[in-house]
Amino acid sequence: MITAIVSILVESHRIPEVAQRVVDIEGVDQVYSVTGDVDLIAVVRVRRHEDLAEVIADQLSKVDGVRGTTTNIAFKTYSKRDLDVAFDLGIDG
Repeated sequence: MITAIVSILVESHRIPEVAQRVVDIEGVDQVYSVTGDVDLIAVVRVRRHEDLAEVIADQLSKVDGVRGTTTNIAFKTYSKRDLDVAFDLGIDG
């Protein structure tokens, strides 16, 4: 599974509408409204790199109200939840 974190600039008066449209795109797992330099952050999970282009370039970036995107691809996931499960199973980290 490939995970991408997409920072999204949005017309400010359209943030809730854009967030809902983005989260409805297949491959988009979560959308967060955030403070800082961007308005929304979307977590995209797909099986193939080619699918990123379809989800992000062909769909997400074309949602009315989206002014721009920046995409970061995750190499590895670190999660406290994963560590807690490993300890529960008796696996040494």
